Amino acid sequence: MTHLKWIGFLLCYSLLLLACSTNDETSETGSWNIAAPSYIHITYHSVLLSTNLTDGNMAVVTKKGFCYSLTTNPTITDATVEVLGTNRALTCELAQLTPNTTYYVRAFVTLLNADPVYSPESSFTTSIESAEDLLANYEAPIYADNYTSIASWSQRSQWNLANVHDPTVMKADDGYYYMYQTDASYGNAHEGHGHFHGRRSKDLINWEYLGSTMETAPSWVKEKLNQMRNELGLAPIEFPIYGYWAPVVRKVAPGKYRMYYSIVINNLINTGKEGNDANFDGSWGERAFIGMMETSEPSSNKWEDKGYVICSASDKGVNWSRSSLNDWSAYFKWNAIDPSYVISENGTHWLVYGSWHSGIAAIQLNPETGKPLNNLGKPWETTHLANYGQLIATRNIQSRWQASEGPEIIYNPQTGYYYLFMAYDELSVAYNTRVCRSRNVTGPYVSIDGKDITAGGDIYPVVTHPYKFNNSNGWVGLSHCAVFDDGSGNWFYSSQGRLPRDIPGINASNAVMMGHVRSIRWTTSGWPVVMPERYGAVPNALINENELIGTWENIDLSYRFGQQKTATTLVLGSDHKVTSGLWIGKTWSYDAKNQLLIINGIELCIQREVDWESSPRTHTIVYAGYNGTATYWGKKTK
Repeated sequence: MTHLKWIGFLLCYSLLLLACSTNDETSETGSWNIAAPSYIHITYHSVLLSTNLTDGNMAVVTKKGFCYSLTTNPTITDATVEVLGTNRALTCELAQLTPNTTYYVRAFVTLLNADPVYSPESSFTTSIESAEDLLANYEAPIYADNYTSIASWSQRSQWNLANVHDPTVMKADDGYYYMYQTDASYGNAHEGHGHFHGRRSKDLINWEYLGSTMETAPSWVKEKLNQMRNELGLAPIEFPIYGYWAPVVRKVAPGKYRMYYSIVINNLINTGKEGNDANFDGSWGERAFIGMMETSEPSSNKWEDKGYVICSASDKGVNWSRSSLNDWSAYFKWNAIDPSYVISENGTHWLVYGSWHSGIAAIQLNPETGKPLNNLGKPWETTHLANYGQLIATRNIQSRWQASEGPEIIYNPQTGYYYLFMAYDELSVAYNTRVCRSRNVTGPYVSIDGKDITAGGDIYPVVTHPYKFNNSNGWVGLSHCAVFDDGSGNWFYSSQGRLPRDIPGINASNAVMMGHVRSIRWTTSGWPVVMPERYGAVPNALINENELIGTWENIDLSYRFGQQKTATTLVLGSDHKVTSGLWIGKTWSYDAKNQLLIINGIELCIQREVDWESSPRTHTIVYAGYNGTATYWGKKTK
């Protein structure tokens, strides 16, 4: 029996050894030899890789392919591309790479019950992206300018730049541009949904709607209004009628943002009734107020109201009588709407505001509080009028019918000037933008023709104006702007643009208000020019002189009240002569270093922008420039 036991034991042991031998053979990885990847067809964004797998057991391969990274010795924990199939010859394309960048790559196989096996490392460097590459892959914005089909409140997530009026824009610490605005909207879509609506964007093209920043009028407005009326012996207004207008937003310190806003009281001074023709009581309308809000995180869209800043002030004491509705001699000298805000080069803070009435005023603020630096006094006592600001710009020193408003003030450290942008004329069609400049916040501000605007006069140059390129309806009502930069010396202009009146198929077409963003260039003499086509992030590829030869649309943007300026044909010949259109027979040249097209001695700033009138939209070359008080816009068409 003992012998039988040993024979049985040896038999089981032999079977066990045989089983173990069989399992080892099944899981054997073999001796792998993977060639270092080779590469061909390197472009600015892709490369074609290949290698061979030899000497290994393909039956235990679970995955194979290439891994790559910006550092040496990439593994499967880095970016990988899997190659399917059983072929030992591996090829694949790496795409969406960064131009002019070195990558490290290895081939790999992952194995059943074993560690991955890697090839030796290779490296390659993508090429620099050429102008042709950049432009060939460019995709223009596709959103519709006629947004009436999505204008309602229920479709606000699709608005992008629809329903924008009197925008103000800043770039915040989180890299977003934030835009806020007047409540005006097509079909009054904003009504009942709060005030000073906001949106944000990373690229100035695609905007996310955020909602209102103020649910209802803050209580201080009514309290302040009726306190003043009580001091003047007037009955309180139980239910003031408010208008919410034209905020300005600024980053005033890291993590600190301020928004100044306008609330206009639409009631008459004498009776307190709603200010309309039927209720006319022989008095002017009540005053406007400017308040202020702050936030540390604009992404939250939560703003803390900081209350009263300033109100409309008069130099006529208690004489607020108005002889008729045709009397435009304005009771208030300073109209407390349309605030703008600037921090000077020496760190002082200023509020610039005003509309129509007597012109634009500037008042110094306390940087810590954002409120007036000095005590204001009573806004109807002439001895205190100077406390409400000093005049920095007026269209007519003798008139209170200015037809100008919407000041926007910025300081450009690259030129050392303060620039005061102004909206001229009525807003539905004739609206146009002007700019003047000064070495000091409070002036004197000077027009491009040397006129002292602080002393009174029309501002030149015209920066934007109602216009129309071919194959489009064009735009009118193009003003009340925001001017802002990206922190890297690139400046932008934003305003609403309105469609012209009576466009067939569009109900109330002139009430369509699309937000516009345009690039600003600076002339060699330090004046801002606004590009004729809206910003579309067209690659800033070098413009070759030969690209300028051909047909252009030229618009003489010189001022004409209420007129939508249209395009005429301009042809630049290969012999550096203008062969058709304005300046025919004159010579042209190109300053590539400064991106200037020079025609008949006139410097025109050129750059690549979207051709918004083409179908489909694509990129083109545009120009903008001044010749004295004349302004020119142009677009290359072929």
